[in-house]
Amino acid sequence: MATDPFYVGSWTLTTAVVAPWADPHRKPDDAERARLIGKTVVLKAREISGPRPFACVKPQYKVTDYGPEMIFQGAFDEMQHADAKADPKALAVSLGFTAARIRTLETGCEIDIHFVDDTTAEIGLNNYVYTLRKR
Repeated sequence: MATDPFYVGSWTLTTAVVAPWADPHRKPDDAERARLIGKTVVLKAREISGPRPFACVKPQYKVTDYGPEMIFQGAFDEMQHADAKADPKALAVSLGFTAARIRTLETGCEIDIHFVDDTTAEIGLNNYVYTLRKR
């Protein structure tokens, strides 16, 4: 019997912090954050269930290992181009990523999931970084 990939299962949105790339002069929308914290996202072989925008009917999963400059759709790399002092590795470490390569699940939907470890993941959404914990 084949075992499920490491990412399959129930994940709870536990916390959210303002993303490093967010404009410091504009507070991100707190209503969405409040709506999502405590909710569950379930990654299944052929579906992602959960609150919008995480739900997806036919995900096309692909696991990739990225360097810090590529996570969150390259946001840290863009920050470095705007400000040479913005170090993608330091930014990644500030969010809990310690490995040189960061395992990322591309879903083929709107969301990519970046794994700190097998039970902790992060998602960038609307100027917040959400932490998910596997149950």
